[in-house]
Amino acid sequence: MINVTCPVCGRKMQGQTIDEWPQFPMCSPRCRLIDLGRWLGGNYRIPSESEGEADETTDNMETP
Repeated sequence: MINVTCPVCGRKMQGQTIDEWPQFPMCSPRCRLIDLGRWLGGNYRIPSESEGEADETTDNMETP
């Protein structure tokens, strides 16, 4: 038996194989679409260590 939790809504799913969930690892097409929106919106990005430094250098640059 497989016990999985949807990473978007937290719904618990139980079954014999993952073939029972065509939207795996999400529980539904709705959760799959929400996850895609999060990816496209940049919610899953990993901030770089020099992100603060890059902001400072672009703020100090002036256009002629």
